[in-house]
Amino acid sequence: MIAPVQKATPRRLLEVSSSAGGIYGLIVVSGVIVVTRNLTGSSWEALLAVIGTLLVFFAAHTYATTLGEMSQHDLSFRAALKRGLTESIGMIVIGVIPVLVLLLGVTGVLRSVDAVWLALLIDVLLLAILGWAVTAARLQNPWARFGGALLTAGFGGMIIALKALIH
Repeated sequence: MIAPVQKATPRRLLEVSSSAGGIYGLIVVSGVIVVTRNLTGSSWEALLAVIGTLLVFFAAHTYATTLGEMSQHDLSFRAALKRGLTESIGMIVIGVIPVLVLLLGVTGVLRSVDAVWLALLIDVLLLAILGWAVTAARLQNPWARFGGALLTAGFGGMIIALKALIH
């Protein structure tokens, strides 16, 4: 029997996005934006590279999680794959946001360089929000929540710092 599709509520989107796959996906997207934009010089090529890389990392993360679930639990391939997809889908869900921002640069709504910087800034902001939300679900201390947001956003910030050094 196939499980019913869950309704896309804001809470459900937060749960999916704040998975390890979602957080890792934002960090990967940031890194790919930095590298491809500097190497290709074309927003269109950078956008395609980001989408392609995101899909490959999604597939790899799903596969790795599936194998891990099969090795740690007595699950069929189908049950393990379902867990793998559940754990990894956040990578695609949250990764769509910076991709849409890059698309604004490709279509000319924003200057290409502005779209790249905005996508990177949004990545860091999303990481901070996810860090805060996950920490807030477990801890009441506002300093701990702030620390969770800062630490999570720090990974994206390091990517931006690398971009500044490369550029």
